[in-house]
Amino acid sequence: MPGTRTTVVRPADPTLSAALRLAFLFSAFKLVFHIVTNLWQAHLGYGYFRDEMYYILCGRHFAWGYVDHGPGVAIQANLALALFGKSLAGIRMLSAVGGAGRVFLTGMLAWALGGRRPAQALAMIGVLVAPQYLGTDSFLSMNSMESFFWMTCLLALILIVRAGDNRYWLLFGLSGGLGLLNKPSMTFFLVALLVALLLTPQRRLLASRWAAAGVALLILIALPNLLWQIHNHWPTLEFLHNGQVENKNIKLAPIPFLGKQILNLHPVTLLIWGAGLIWLLRNPLAKSWRWLGLMFLFFLVGMMALHAKDYYVAPVYPILFAAGGIAWERRFASRRAVADDRVFAFPILESALLLTGALILPMAIPVLRPDTWLAYTKATHLYDTEGNTENASSGPLPQFYADRFGWQEEVDQVTRVYQALSPADQKIVSIYCSNYGEASAVDFLGQNLPTTISGHNSYYLWGPGDATGELMIVINGAKPEEMRKFYRSVEVVGQMGTTYSMPFEHRNIYLVRGRIKNVLDDWLSFKMYI
Repeated sequence: MPGTRTTVVRPADPTLSAALRLAFLFSAFKLVFHIVTNLWQAHLGYGYFRDEMYYILCGRHFAWGYVDHGPGVAIQANLALALFGKSLAGIRMLSAVGGAGRVFLTGMLAWALGGRRPAQALAMIGVLVAPQYLGTDSFLSMNSMESFFWMTCLLALILIVRAGDNRYWLLFGLSGGLGLLNKPSMTFFLVALLVALLLTPQRRLLASRWAAAGVALLILIALPNLLWQIHNHWPTLEFLHNGQVENKNIKLAPIPFLGKQILNLHPVTLLIWGAGLIWLLRNPLAKSWRWLGLMFLFFLVGMMALHAKDYYVAPVYPILFAAGGIAWERRFASRRAVADDRVFAFPILESALLLTGALILPMAIPVLRPDTWLAYTKATHLYDTEGNTENASSGPLPQFYADRFGWQEEVDQVTRVYQALSPADQKIVSIYCSNYGEASAVDFLGQNLPTTISGHNSYYLWGPGDATGELMIVINGAKPEEMRKFYRSVEVVGQMGTTYSMPFEHRNIYLVRGRIKNVLDDWLSFKMYI
């Protein structure tokens, strides 16, 4: 009508919607990719990974804490089973979602730091092809969610600097608290972040009532786990201490540790995240973001000093990828593809990332049958035992793949032994396994079997039930003569282990009677936090 005025409401930042669309597109590709490869793994005959079954059992014994991880992965396991059932792709769905979230946040971090679509796309491609992330996001694990919580904290702080809105501290507190429930290693990230803020002018971010509220929210969310640790006499600290004392993990000197970072993230991506670190630390235009580079250095040095596993640093790299995308975008700003804000503005580098990423994909995700994988790695020289993070030998396959074999065979043998018992013996028999992998396989894959007991990690806290040792099916690495020191009758009734399973899982299955010490009275001796 004549005289009518139309008011158009425009977004505060017109680049935001484009950034969101691009980030969603890349994250959707990541999610679909993992769904497809998980379905393919099941077709190839790969089974559940050892830790997946353990996390599912932790979900069945839900608590606010566990010896070797937080409660987050137990919640994740319960949700996955409720939504998708027991299929491999189903129980791994939320981990794939976590990986997609990492890609999405990488793109949004690049935008928040001032990057446009060329920077976003390059950063997200780097994260997409990183072998560490491909492997982590391909099975049920708390590790796939780490970057999501860590990078959300950083995005909240960046938005405070960028927009001056201190209410983002509540997002920081929410993500930080959930991150601590997901995995205790977030503590070290938060400490490194705090030190970095205190050493730069951005310390002013801490002088806010909203900052206090955010930290209070973080503590409130994480408090149940802290109380659980206190109530159970700090089992996680005991677990970490025993790992150091028993020399469980491979301890790398600083140079090899740095070398593993490059390999874990794909050597070519060093051109991105390495450029990002330099940009954060040295570029005058990144002065406001210097604390991000310092945070990474403090965290990296801390992990090396603690002799942590090399992949413990992996969750923090998306911020460097985001900064690296910006470094490339600014360095080649005069190029037409960059000036035109094209998504694929660096075709040579991006093609190299994708092609070499496809070449090393079988090292991150088991997309080849074991015999084909062995032939492929022999021809390409891509695998050696230095890729392991623990000192235990892995046999022909790396530990990450070997721990997917032998579980159904173990359960079948235990079931055979159990069904051969008389009805009277079936009522009193107990099943004991020396580690949580064996125990959780029996509990998860077995049908109509007694509940398994073990002294390994959280299984110890779940106790021996009504087991006395009068009659037990036992799986451990002891020799028969060693077993006779504890039981009056020892009979080897089966053998565990397959061609591709971990070497230490090639062990006897015993039927034993008359334990010299009652299990209930001697349960403390079974304790093994490692």
